[in-house]
Amino acid sequence: VRAHARALRAGLERLFGNHRELFWQPGAGRLGRAALLDNARWLGREPLLRFLGGAGGRLRMGTLLSRQSCQARLRSAEGMSLAEFLYPALQAYDFLHLHQHHGCRIQLGGHDQMGNIMSGYELVTKMTGTDVFGITVPLITSTTGDKLGKTAGNAIWLNRDKTSPFELYQFFVRQQDNVVEKYLKLFTFLPLEEIAHIMEMHAKEPEKWGPQKRLAAEVTKLVHGREGLESAKRCTKALYYSSVEALEDMSDQELQELFRQAPSAELMLEPGMTVLDLCRKANAIPDGPSGYRKITDGGVSINGNRVTNPETVLILGQHILKNGVSLLRVGKKNYYIIKWLQL
Repeated sequence: VRAHARALRAGLERLFGNHRELFWQPGAGRLGRAALLDNARWLGREPLLRFLGGAGGRLRMGTLLSRQSCQARLRSAEGMSLAEFLYPALQAYDFLHLHQHHGCRIQLGGHDQMGNIMSGYELVTKMTGTDVFGITVPLITSTTGDKLGKTAGNAIWLNRDKTSPFELYQFFVRQQDNVVEKYLKLFTFLPLEEIAHIMEMHAKEPEKWGPQKRLAAEVTKLVHGREGLESAKRCTKALYYSSVEALEDMSDQELQELFRQAPSAELMLEPGMTVLDLCRKANAIPDGPSGYRKITDGGVSINGNRVTNPETVLILGQHILKNGVSLLRVGKKNYYIIKWLQL
């Protein structure tokens, strides 16, 4: 749990840092400071009996039980544990603590947090008499209407180890026309007038995918900074445009990110080593005539260039890039990363 908390903090700090560096205009107002707090600091020190006598005594069972989320869990096959049932009370107490110690008066969340936010509103108003507020926003869903998240298995992460800059960039580049304008307004800091102009140009030249590319660039830059955006562009050129220059400029981390499922092998370049030797040492083709035919039939490419002669001798600068890497592809989607030793 502590590791998850540290990762969340790092991701949020990176977001605010990138915004301050890349998007905040000096003189346009006052950005203020973001305080990232861990609720374990107060929940972990709150005695159980005091919590039950304070917050627990102000929250009504009928209200908690009537919430749609609670009803759904109670009716499910797994049921609902006491810990899950008390979760809204703990979140409500968070709001109370933040209000009392930091003057917080607004709690913001997705619309699936409506019940929890309502519990916080009720607790704070009952215990302090102060007007506080809750704001809910619609959840971003997939094209099929499913919620995006780890439970649904389609989460987009801010952590580079889970979603690389390239994957984040491609997610937004692939958005459909019917949502891209809304996403530009939600996820970027572009002025509304500029967004309107981008959409006008898109109506004239839809084949250029201008709004999608701008959206992807702005979000990737916010999440991963300028370096992350450049990384995403390099990976895009290498994968979709077979750019040898982009492949040569890619770091080991970018190669691993771009070809997450691709096996990698470290090989020594031997004198007279051929394309057939490379494919077999990388276990990319079967032994025997079928593997040989895979090459002659045009099913193998190295660094984006198709090779049809199995006896072609590997050449530095052509089959082996200046960064000591070869990208071997067999068929349409089977990639192999070859790292050459002691060149």
